[in-house]
This record gives sequence, structure tokens and C-alpha cells, in this order.
Amino acid sequence: MDKHIIINVGRQVCAGGLEIGKLLANEFQAKYYDRELLNLAAKESGFSEEFFKQSDERKGFFRSFLHLPYLNNWGGGSNFYQNNFSQENLFKFQSDAIIKAAQEGSCVFVGRCADYVLRDFPNVVNVFITAPIESRAQLFMKEKDVTYEEAIRRIQHVESRRASYYNYYTGKQWGHAASYDFCIDSAAIGSQETARLIAEFVRKKLKL
Repeated sequence: MDKHIIINVGRQVCAGGLEIGKLLANEFQAKYYDRELLNLAAKESGFSEEFFKQSDERKGFFRSFLHLPYLNNWGGGSNFYQNNFSQENLFKFQSDAIIKAAQEGSCVFVGRCADYVLRDFPNVVNVFITAPIESRAQLFMKEKDVTYEEAIRRIQHVESRRASYYNYYTGKQWGHAASYDFCIDSAAIGSQETARLIAEFVRKKLKL
């Protein structure tokens, strides 16, 4: 594909966002980035990937991180204190990694405020994948071998954390239609058909 495009995928837990993101990447011959961004951010910062995993899409990570001496095991050590490291620094390193990847070619990014980070890039489409809580809880139960009640609790916990992170850094509302170009219930038609409809929307919006 000649035109350099970016698709940013927001998603509810167990709504199929990762699978749909990969399908879109394949459809548009684009690179796919989810947790791969953590490795890129680690390379940009000089800190270990494990450190970025601990703070991944979690606002307030530093306030809850009470065992700073263990940073020596994560590539931080005294540099953490000397550099006045903060949550904002982590976000900047990750943002820099997103921008660098986007400059190199067509990409599909899942989460991590990529829609905000790349807001000034041309040919960007932001989508959000949702599904009813009942179907997502059933899938979570199978994946994690937990009760329905525990699945609901854990889904709500992750999404509350994710929303707090997104809202804080973007000034938008996570999961609200006004924050995206296209929102869709993947449970209604399945991941394959959802990806097909999103791809059709992308082509029409970007005139591909």
C-alpha cells in the first residue's frame, strides 16, 4: 500500500481488540504494536521492559510502587533518583516509541493512548472495540479459570485503571464515542466481520 496509514485501537477487556488489531494489520500490511511498544520504550529509555510492564496503562503507578530499591533489578538503580524519574517520563518514553514506529510506516497500535500521541499525524483512524459485559465475562472465566463474579470484578478493575490512565493523558473520555472515529460491538458479528467493517471504514475515510 502506497499510503502510509495509522489505525489506533481502543478496546474493552475481552472484546477481541487484540485479535481485531492483528487482522487489521494483516489487511493493510501494517506493523502491529501492543506490548511490543514496551520493548521499544525500554530501548528508548535505557530501563528494562519489566519496568514498563509494571506501569503499563496504569496511572498512579509510582504512588503504589513502594519498593524502589528493587529498581536495581530492573535497570533503574540510582539513575532513577538522579534523573527525577516519574510517571510522565515513562509516558514520554512510550510516546516517543510510538511516534518513531509511526514515522517508519503503516502501523496498528492497540491502546496506550496512541490515538492522542499521534493526533497530529495524517491518515489516522481511531476505533474502539466494545462488547456486552456478559460475553466478556464468559470469555474471561475460560481464560483465567475464575467465577463469573470474579471475572466481572477483575474486568471492572482493569477498565477503571485503563480509563483513568487514558483520561488523564488525553483529556478525552475512554470508551466514549466522541473520542473515536468508529465504535463497534464485536460480539454482535464476531472478530472477523468486525475487522472487515473497520477496514471498509478506514478505506472510505482515508480514500484508499
